[in-house]
Amino acid sequence: MTFGLPLHPLDLVALGVFLVAWLFYEPVLKRLGRGGGLINTDMTVIRTQWMRNMVGRENRFMDGQLLGQSLNSASFFTSSNLILIAAIAGALFGGERTFRTASSLIVIQTSSRALFEAQLGLVLLTLARGLLDLIWAIRQFNYCLAAIGAVPVRVEPEDHHTFGNVAARLLNPALSSFNAGVRAYYFALAAAAWLFGAEAFLAATLGALALLLWRQRRSPAAAAVRDLRKLLEKS
Repeated sequence: MTFGLPLHPLDLVALGVFLVAWLFYEPVLKRLGRGGGLINTDMTVIRTQWMRNMVGRENRFMDGQLLGQSLNSASFFTSSNLILIAAIAGALFGGERTFRTASSLIVIQTSSRALFEAQLGLVLLTLARGLLDLIWAIRQFNYCLAAIGAVPVRVEPEDHHTFGNVAARLLNPALSSFNAGVRAYYFALAAAAWLFGAEAFLAATLGALALLLWRQRRSPAAAAVRDLRKLLEKS
């Protein structure tokens, strides 16, 4: 028994692995990506160059449109996240009736109402953290749009990097927050797998972690982003 919950040793192991992966994924990824080779790290260089190029353009309508697409994507994920949170909260506070309905399913493995609520609560907590990241991303996107609008129409060539770097200091954190919000869906799915047993929970957590790392370093998109960064640094 742990905190009043009937957790078996494998449940504890799976929960521990999940918490480590969920809470420390981003800090570890930043440390691993200091030398480049990861999408998140390489994209900071690409986006900084984008902002420098933006300063040199008299007509920045295209830059605003591109950033607006990112803002729309963040808004979409935020709305979807809220719907999921509302659905899970409804099930969580559904009381004994919800527990009896869920536990009657063969695929659901939960030994008590307390464990069932803890399983749903973990999914809810994961999505809530992602929601906060998405909301912060939206605010930062708006700051970046204001920064683009505030850049003078004509900027001296020697000041392009200065203005561009400042704008990138708004854009890069905004996209990082957006990525963290989207990443919450991966971990929420892994947390939901706990309903199907500790083995499924552990396998889903490790699978989500492996998929995220593969996409960051080994995917075709990662290779293309890495090559583009090299080209930009040479130019």
